[in-house]
Amino acid sequence: MDSTTPASAFPGGTRPGGRSARVRAQVLEATGRLLVEQGYDALTVDSVAEAAGVHRTTVYRRWRDVGGLLADLLEAAADDTWRPADTGSLEGDLTAMNREVLDAVSAEPSLTRALIAASFRSAEAARALRAFWEDRYARSAEVVTRAVERGEAPPGTAARPLLIAATAPLYQELVLLASPPDPSLPATAARATALAAAAGAFTTRTEGR
Repeated sequence: MDSTTPASAFPGGTRPGGRSARVRAQVLEATGRLLVEQGYDALTVDSVAEAAGVHRTTVYRRWRDVGGLLADLLEAAADDTWRPADTGSLEGDLTAMNREVLDAVSAEPSLTRALIAASFRSAEAARALRAFWEDRYARSAEVVTRAVERGEAPPGTAARPLLIAATAPLYQELVLLASPPDPSLPATAARATALAAAAGAFTTRTEGR
């Protein structure tokens, strides 16, 4: 997902209009570019201001520090119109979602990977990244709603566990294990999850059952 991932490209959705919006777009573009080019440790407010072509006091006043810059970069990524694909089947929808994840995480350079890494170094970035994932999971829940309506999954199927099961293999392989991208992985993980969903693996259970 940028969907989960996540995958619409970062920074995504900065709204146009006015000097303030232009400055924000310049600063966030510079933040993302420097993050992937130089890494978190080399990222500073001064370097971002220079790369963005704005005065350093403007950046300090609005974003305060690197954590504020990263948090706003992630908030901008959520400010878009992304919706999961409707392919006509749960397996197809999950495959499309996973292909977005594969593209975002395996890109070279990958801003998605850089932001995930930065979230372990910055509390503000970590909070913003959690909010980004929550937003993507909420938007992606319609994939599961459609599957239930089509009879591909039983009523009571929980969206979030299903979506995590579908996308987790990609993050495990590409981020944690740093495995080479496998073009077949999106479809393989999607099929396994769709079969599990059809068997009721993600249905909510009542107390005492």
